[in-house]
Amino acid sequence: MAFPQFKAGTGTTKQRGDAAEDAALRYLQDHGLRLLERNYRTPGRGGGEIDLIMRAADGTLVFVEVRQRKSAEHGGAGASVSVVKQRRIVFAARHYLMRWRAPPPCRFDVVLLEGAGIQWMQAAFDAS
Repeated sequence: MAFPQFKAGTGTTKQRGDAAEDAALRYLQDHGLRLLERNYRTPGRGGGEIDLIMRAADGTLVFVEVRQRKSAEHGGAGASVSVVKQRRIVFAARHYLMRWRAPPPCRFDVVLLEGAGIQWMQAAFDAS
């Protein structure tokens, strides 16, 4: 699946990020996930953000981080999901789950967009 490409120097970082999220969302929806929320942020400074919160057909709540890189050089998109980034996503997920009386099963996925390719890493990390 191809996704919108921006040449170096074209489009803002936000525009490139939004285009990557749009492509990831379409990809996940094509694979049966349903969007619940986009760009969920915890209140205050130093919190976390979750790019996409989705629901799988089996009821699992899926917290998705979307990462885009032009190429796999310097570790590629996957290398940019650091332990610190994971902690912030987990923090935001816990905050989001406070609204649920009985939270469903959850997992943390990462969608990597590199060049013209897309890779969906299910259960890429956990909350520990």
